[in-house]
Amino acid sequence: MSRFSDAVRLSTGTFSAVPVPAPRRVDRETAGIAVAIAPLAVLPVGLLVAAVAWGARELGLAQIVVGALAIGVGAWATRGFHLDGLADTADALASSYDRERALTVARTGDVGPAGAATLVLVLLVQAASAGAVATYWSWGPAAVGILWCLARAGATVGLRRGVPAARQDGMGATFAGSVPVVALVAVWLLVAAAAVAVTGLTGASIAQGLVTAVATLLVMFAVVAHVVRRLGGIIGDAVGASVEIALAVLLIGFAAVVA
Repeated sequence: MSRFSDAVRLSTGTFSAVPVPAPRRVDRETAGIAVAIAPLAVLPVGLLVAAVAWGARELGLAQIVVGALAIGVGAWATRGFHLDGLADTADALASSYDRERALTVARTGDVGPAGAATLVLVLLVQAASAGAVATYWSWGPAAVGILWCLARAGATVGLRRGVPAARQDGMGATFAGSVPVVALVAVWLLVAAAAVAVTGLTGASIAQGLVTAVATLLVMFAVVAHVVRRLGGIIGDAVGASVEIALAVLLIGFAAVVA
């Protein structure tokens, strides 16, 4: 089995609930490839998200319901893994300024007020924006599915070379620093190109796609910088949070055309 095959299995099993055989080896290089190809590894889920959005729209459901169903099936198909990370990260950052205490809060897994509020707000933004994109254009559901996949690129920023792990166990330590800078640049150039391609489906301007991709990348750097400053490094939960925040920003960017 090649390293790339291992990376595909690792990426699919990490970023979705699609059943795949376990990779034979999981080392730093394999992890880096797995993170970089995440937007492609989750294409089956993206197709499911698009199909649900299309079906809900064709049934004449309310815009917010269309978006909620699309986002909901995406969460189901990923076991809510990234949403859990979003909640745990919010709770950790809102807790004591003591680094060890904050890391303990992230590790416990209990959802506190900050995590609950963050989940509600981010999911509301995702659902409302996804519903707007899906119902405004004929190819809107396909755009929602593509953007859902592109959001997985958010993981590359926190797992790039030079970003330390906050602790020496867990997913953060396994994947931390695994994405070379050149791979990070390549992934986000492809994200920008894909975002521009989505403008062809939605009728938005090319500038809309470029600005949305750049804004998403900048938000990712800001989120990771704050996590590293507060926790001393990246944690697996923050990687999941990055994916969910990236999805929200991408959807907002394209929904802005509708407003």
